[in-house]
Amino acid sequence: MKCPHCGHEMPEGYLICDKCGEEIRIVPDFEPEIENSITETLSTLVSLQEEPEDGEGTAAEEDVETEEFDVSSQKRGRGVQIVLALAILLVVGLISYSLYTFHIKTVEYQINRAETYAENGDYDQAVACLEAAYAAYPEEARILFLEADYYYLQEQDTAAISALMRIIDKENSSRYSEEDVEEAYSKIITIYANQESYGQINDLLRDCENERIVSMFQGYLAMEPEFSYVEGSYAEVIPLKLSSNTSGTIYYTLDGTKPDKNSPIYTAPLFLETGEYTVSAFFVNDYGIESDIVTKTYVINLAVPNAPEVELYSGEYSEATMIAVEPAEGCKIFYTTDESEPTADSVPYTGPIPMPLGTTLFKFVNISSEGIASEVTTRTYTLRLRGAIATDTAVANLVNRLVETGYLEDVTGRNVRQAGTLSYQFSSVLRVGWDDYYTIYEYYDDGTGILSRTDKVFLVQVYTGEAAQLGYDEAGNFVANPI
Repeated sequence: MKCPHCGHEMPEGYLICDKCGEEIRIVPDFEPEIENSITETLSTLVSLQEEPEDGEGTAAEEDVETEEFDVSSQKRGRGVQIVLALAILLVVGLISYSLYTFHIKTVEYQINRAETYAENGDYDQAVACLEAAYAAYPEEARILFLEADYYYLQEQDTAAISALMRIIDKENSSRYSEEDVEEAYSKIITIYANQESYGQINDLLRDCENERIVSMFQGYLAMEPEFSYVEGSYAEVIPLKLSSNTSGTIYYTLDGTKPDKNSPIYTAPLFLETGEYTVSAFFVNDYGIESDIVTKTYVINLAVPNAPEVELYSGEYSEATMIAVEPAEGCKIFYTTDESEPTADSVPYTGPIPMPLGTTLFKFVNISSEGIASEVTTRTYTLRLRGAIATDTAVANLVNRLVETGYLEDVTGRNVRQAGTLSYQFSSVLRVGWDDYYTIYEYYDDGTGILSRTDKVFLVQVYTGEAAQLGYDEAGNFVANPI
């Protein structure tokens, strides 16, 4: 059987054309209102053709000419009435047909027909009804939602997504409400997620211009990492931070090479110091979706501080001498005495340093607040005190004097104030007033073998061996307080 509307050959038994969507009616089903209207019109037509009975015989009393004129007039009147009745019948028929045609094309009618077909398992006919309704009412999102549901029930995911895509199509954005668009995105993403087609979700969201919808489903999205600094030149160390739109992993390189999943993983700010850096990074979300690679170039031009100025030149010395160093502005000084290179982790310089006995190599460095290190200043000092007592002798002299005064119980370091023992170690040579002294530090052992330094510093005159305790006068100068 062919469709009377488009001529398409239809399968036997189909009542909806699967090409144009028009319904094929063999016997039209008129509505009761339409049938009543036609019946009333026909009744009127019949009544108009009947002659009035109560007027019969009155023409006999008139003359012949009057009777002939009346008969002629009556015939013409009946003809006009018949024509008028036929015209009314035609108009009623046209109106009835128009009402019927409008009725079968309403969205509710087509949706009801579709639901009836779907209940009987005939989804093809159901979809045909919905397509016919959509052609007439493209602004009705519920038509497409129902069509997508029917496709989904038949496990035709691609067709279901295609129906929903019509709702989110940018060209149709003005047709549907924001709620309809959000629901369409939600249904599409649900189908893709069930298929584990996370790349399709990522592409869908990247093409979406609605920030609210993107925010709702950003867990599926893999956006390029964001950099905390714009690329360019800087005169300071910058702590570059990389961030992503959701949970996942950022991989990066600093030399311009293309990063991959074997590259370093970003976990903390990248401190870019003097030099040029080409930072490349990409993001991988929890669903394995990779973002595009982002590359930015940074040039760090930092002023290198001057090397520390050490007032005392290298050489051999015969008396206690303090080593003073002048720091550069905005820098801190660090130094070593074990021939290693000084860094920010080395011993900080806080004031003049007593020159050690024997030969010692000092290395000093200035480090700026930006973490930039200067060149290293090196000094070698040899201190020999002619006629001085040995350091071991100086320590023994101190211990004996502390026992004599009752500060210690015996030379093993026991004392009545603490359960542990005290011990003493030579540190350096210090000029106090006009005399040179050995400085000796006191340490406490609580029995565990771990030594902790106390706040007491003792002195022993390098030539006489006289013991004293280091103190300070009102002006802050060193003094030797006899024990």
